[in-house]
Amino acid sequence: QEQLVESGGGLVQAGHSLRLSCAASERTFSSYVMGWFRQAPGKEREFVAAINRGGGVTNYADPVRGRFTISRDNAKNTVYLEMNSLKPEDTAVYFCVAASSIATMTSRGYWGQGTQVTVSS
Repeated sequence: QEQLVESGGGLVQAGHSLRLSCAASERTFSSYVMGWFRQAPGKEREFVAAINRGGGVTNYADPVRGRFTISRDNAKNTVYLEMNSLKPEDTAVYFCVAASSIATMTSRGYWGQGTQVTVSS
Protein backbone atom coordinates (compact mmCIF):
# COMPACT_ATOMS: atom_id res chain seq x y z
CA GLN A 1 0.00 0.00 0.00
CA GLU A 2 1.32 3.37 -1.01
CA GLN A 3 1.94 5.90 1.75
CA LEU A 4 2.17 9.55 0.77
CA VAL A 5 3.52 12.49 2.75
CA GLU A 6 2.98 16.06 1.55
CA SER A 7 5.13 19.02 2.50
CA GLY A 8 5.81 22.60 1.45
CA GLY A 9 2.58 24.29 2.42
CA GLY A 10 2.47 27.57 4.30
CA LEU A 11 1.29 31.16 4.40
CA VAL A 12 2.16 33.40 1.46
CA GLN A 13 1.00 36.69 0.03
CA ALA A 14 -0.99 36.85 -3.17
CA GLY A 15 1.22 36.83 -6.24
CA HIS A 16 3.91 34.76 -4.59
CA SER A 17 4.87 31.12 -5.15
CA LEU A 18 5.01 27.84 -3.27
CA ARG A 19 6.27 24.40 -4.19
CA LEU A 20 4.55 21.37 -2.72
CA SER A 21 6.20 17.98 -2.55
CA CYS A 22 4.72 14.55 -2.03
CA ALA A 23 7.03 11.70 -1.11
CA ALA A 24 5.88 8.13 -1.67
CA SER A 25 6.97 5.10 0.28
CA GLU A 26 6.82 2.36 -2.30
CA ARG A 27 9.20 1.44 -5.06
CA THR A 28 6.13 1.01 -7.23
CA PHE A 29 5.69 4.80 -7.34
CA SER A 30 6.37 4.87 -11.08
CA SER A 31 3.42 2.55 -11.69
CA TYR A 32 0.92 5.15 -10.43
CA VAL A 33 -0.72 8.13 -12.01
CA MET A 34 -0.19 10.94 -9.50
CA GLY A 35 -2.44 13.86 -8.75
CA TRP A 36 -3.14 16.82 -6.53
CA PHE A 37 -6.52 17.77 -5.13
CA ARG A 38 -7.49 20.57 -2.79
CA GLN A 39 -10.28 21.30 -0.35
CA ALA A 40 -11.16 24.77 0.86
CA PRO A 41 -13.20 25.36 4.03
CA GLY A 42 -16.85 24.62 3.44
CA LYS A 43 -16.22 23.33 -0.07
CA GLU A 44 -15.91 19.94 -1.67
CA ARG A 45 -12.56 18.47 -2.58
CA GLU A 46 -11.61 19.40 -6.13
CA PHE A 47 -9.15 18.18 -8.72
CA VAL A 48 -6.09 20.37 -9.30
CA ALA A 49 -3.63 18.51 -11.50
CA ALA A 50 -2.44 15.06 -12.55
CA ILE A 51 0.56 13.54 -14.26
CA ASN A 52 0.99 10.22 -16.00
CA ARG A 53 3.43 7.50 -15.02
CA GLY A 54 6.28 8.68 -17.19
CA GLY A 55 5.74 12.36 -16.49
CA GLY A 56 5.15 13.35 -20.08
CA VAL A 57 1.41 14.01 -19.91
CA THR A 58 -0.25 16.42 -17.51
CA ASN A 59 -3.78 17.63 -16.81
CA TYR A 60 -4.90 20.77 -15.00
CA ALA A 61 -8.10 22.20 -13.68
CA ASP A 62 -9.09 25.44 -15.39
CA PRO A 63 -8.59 27.67 -12.31
CA VAL A 64 -4.89 26.72 -12.06
CA ARG A 65 -3.90 26.15 -15.67
CA GLY A 66 -1.02 28.41 -16.61
CA ARG A 67 -0.12 29.11 -12.97
CA PHE A 68 0.53 25.64 -11.52
CA THR A 69 2.91 22.97 -12.79
CA ILE A 70 2.88 19.33 -11.77
CA SER A 71 6.01 17.23 -12.18
CA ARG A 72 7.48 14.01 -10.86
CA ASP A 73 10.82 12.43 -10.19
CA ASN A 74 10.43 8.66 -10.27
CA ALA A 75 13.98 8.13 -9.04
CA LYS A 76 13.05 10.00 -5.86
CA ASN A 77 9.48 8.65 -5.57
CA THR A 78 8.27 12.25 -5.41
CA VAL A 79 5.67 14.37 -7.15
CA TYR A 80 5.70 18.16 -7.06
CA LEU A 81 3.25 21.00 -7.51
CA GLU A 82 4.82 24.34 -8.38
CA MET A 83 2.29 27.08 -7.66
CA ASN A 84 2.91 30.56 -9.05
CA SER A 85 0.87 33.77 -9.01
CA LEU A 86 -1.06 32.49 -6.03
CA LYS A 87 -4.47 33.96 -5.29
CA PRO A 88 -6.49 34.05 -2.08
CA GLU A 89 -8.94 31.60 -3.67
CA ASP A 90 -6.11 29.05 -3.85
CA THR A 91 -6.28 28.78 -0.07
CA ALA A 92 -7.03 25.15 0.80
CA VAL A 93 -5.63 21.91 2.12
CA TYR A 94 -3.75 20.26 -0.73
CA PHE A 95 -3.74 16.48 -1.01
CA CYS A 96 -1.51 14.19 -3.02
CA VAL A 97 -3.04 11.03 -4.49
CA ALA A 98 -1.70 7.94 -6.24
CA ALA A 99 -3.95 5.79 -8.39
CA SER A 100 -4.12 3.56 -11.43
CA SER A 101 -5.86 6.34 -13.36
CA ILE A 102 -7.36 9.81 -12.90
CA ALA A 103 -10.82 8.24 -12.98
CA THR A 104 -10.11 6.06 -9.95
CA MET A 105 -8.34 8.65 -7.81
CA THR A 106 -11.29 9.56 -5.62
CA SER A 107 -12.66 6.04 -5.28
CA ARG A 108 -9.55 3.87 -5.04
CA GLY A 109 -6.57 6.15 -4.71
CA TYR A 110 -4.00 6.33 -1.95
CA TRP A 111 -4.11 9.72 -0.25
CA GLY A 112 -1.73 11.76 1.81
CA GLN A 113 -2.71 13.63 4.95
CA GLY A 114 -2.69 17.03 3.23
CA THR A 115 -0.76 20.25 3.61
CA GLN A 116 -2.28 23.66 4.27
CA VAL A 117 -1.77 26.49 1.81
CA THR A 118 -2.97 29.93 2.85
CA VAL A 119 -2.76 32.90 0.51
CA SER A 120 -3.31 36.33 2.01
CA SER A 121 -4.51 39.30 0.00
